[in-house]
Amino acid sequence: MLDQATLNHAAQVISTISADQRADTALRFYFERHRYLQPPVKRVISRAVFSYFRWLSWLDPKDSPQKRAELAHVLHERFAADPKTVKAETLVVRAVPPWLAAEMELPPDYLRQLQRDPALWLRARPASGAKLAAALRDCDHSDRAPDALRYTGKQDLFRTDQFQNGEFEIQDLASQLVGHACAPKPGETWWDACAGEGGKTLHLCDLMANKGVVWASDRHTRRLDTLKRRAARAQLFNFRAAVWDGSPKLPTKGKFDGILVDAPCSGVGTWQRNPHARWTTTPEDVHELAGAQRTLLEHVAGSLKPKGRLIYAVCTLTRSETTAVADAFTAAHPELEPLPFSLSSAPPPAPSSQLTLWPHEINANGMFIAAWRRR
Repeated sequence: MLDQATLNHAAQVISTISADQRADTALRFYFERHRYLQPPVKRVISRAVFSYFRWLSWLDPKDSPQKRAELAHVLHERFAADPKTVKAETLVVRAVPPWLAAEMELPPDYLRQLQRDPALWLRARPASGAKLAAALRDCDHSDRAPDALRYTGKQDLFRTDQFQNGEFEIQDLASQLVGHACAPKPGETWWDACAGEGGKTLHLCDLMANKGVVWASDRHTRRLDTLKRRAARAQLFNFRAAVWDGSPKLPTKGKFDGILVDAPCSGVGTWQRNPHARWTTTPEDVHELAGAQRTLLEHVAGSLKPKGRLIYAVCTLTRSETTAVADAFTAAHPELEPLPFSLSSAPPPAPSSQLTLWPHEINANGMFIAAWRRR
C-alpha cells in the first residue's frame, strides 16, 4: 500500500495534468517545485501517477484522487504479480481507447505489455557495453543491439560519473534500432531531418566514429541547443545543427548518403511509457500526422545522392502512419526502391524494407521503420 503522503503528492500531480501537458512533464514541474523530495520518493510518486493512467478505466471518477491512485496501485501490483488476473478481452475494452482497434491489431501480449512498467534502456558508447555494465551493475545486455543495456538498478543515473563523462545515453532500445537500420558508415554525409534533442543524431555520429558529418535539423532552437550540450558531453563533433520547419525550403542544398526522417507521430508506440497519452490522442491526430509525415518525406527525397538511403521511422503502430504512409510514398516515387534491411535477431528474421517492432517482443517502445534507396 502507498502511504498517505505519496497519495497526496500523486493526487496533486494528477490535478495539473491536461490534454496539453503530459504526465512526465507535470511530474518534472512538480519535482522542481518540491526539491526536498529525494530520488526514491520521486520514483514512487512517478510510478503511482503512471499507474493511475494505466488503470484509469477501472477507477470510479466519483472517488477522491487519492482513493483512485490507491486503487490503481493495488491493481498494478496485482497485475504485476499475475497478469492472468485481467483477461485479454477486458484489456481490449479498458486499457486502450475504442478507436484504436480500427487502426491496428491488438494482440493480447501487446495489451498486457502496456500495463507493465517500462524497461529503462541505456546506449553505451561503441564497444564499451561490458565495461559500462560492470561499472553501473544491475544491467542486462540485449541481443538486438550491441551497445544496448537494460538498467534495473535504483541509482540516479544522471549523477553517475559515467553519465557525466559521456559514457552512455538514456535511449530506448527501439530508438537504438533505428540507428542500426540507418547503418551509416564513417565518412558519409547524413541528415537527421527531425532531430529533436538529438538522441538519434548522437547515435549516428557514434556509429560513424566521429567521422563524416550529420546534419541535424529541427523547428525548435531549444531542442537543438540541448543536442549541442549532449554532443559536448559525449565529445562528438561531426554534426551541424540547423533550424528547419519542415517546409520546402531546406536547410541545405547538399546531397546526402543517407537521410533519417524520424517523423512527428501519434506516439502510440510509447503508450506503455506514457499511459496518459492513451486518453488524449484522437483519430483526428493520427490522420493529421499521417499527412505531415508524407509531406516531410516528399520534401527530403530529392536530397538523396544516387544509391543514397532514406529511413522513415515513427514510434507509433497505427496503419495510417506506418504502412499506409510507406506504401503511398513508394508508389509515388519510382526513382526510389524499397531497401530490405535486418536488425540483429529482431523479428522478422528475413530482411524486409518495412519492419514493425512490437513492445511485447522487444520490451521497449513500439516502432515502425521503412527504408528506400535511390536507384
